Amino acid sequence: MAEDDPSAIRSIAISAEDAVDAYVYTQENPGEAVLRATPPFHGRMRARIHVYRIDDTHLTGAVHISPDAVIADDVLDEYPKLEENLESVDEDDAERLRKRHAEAVEQWRARASDAIVESVTLETDDSHEIEVKRLE
Repeated sequence: MAEDDPSAIRSIAISAEDAVDAYVYTQENPGEAVLRATPPFHGRMRARIHVYRIDDTHLTGAVHISPDAVIADDVLDEYPKLEENLESVDEDDAERLRKRHAEAVEQWRARASDAIVESVTLETDDSHEIEVKRLE
């Protein structure tokens, strides 16, 4: 199997903090954050947080794993959205809403860190399921 063939991957080690940070970043900012593994590929790989605006996987050969693929769906559904249109409220109310949202996100982060899944499907030419190994 070639070193640039992601089908060689059997397990991926991720930091729960990276997964949670990537998910929150994508919800709150422009651009996208993923967990990225780069060639050469082998049976056990480490994926680290990677932020981008343009997907360069076709150039680098990297594999991107969406953070929402490694966090349990029920926890993803609980992500606190900033519902209010902050432009329509006065500055003091806007600040209170931002603070309340930030506190809710911090509480969500704690739950999400404990909700890392045991496996994920890599979407490659021959998509296959791999184990997720949580780094402490």
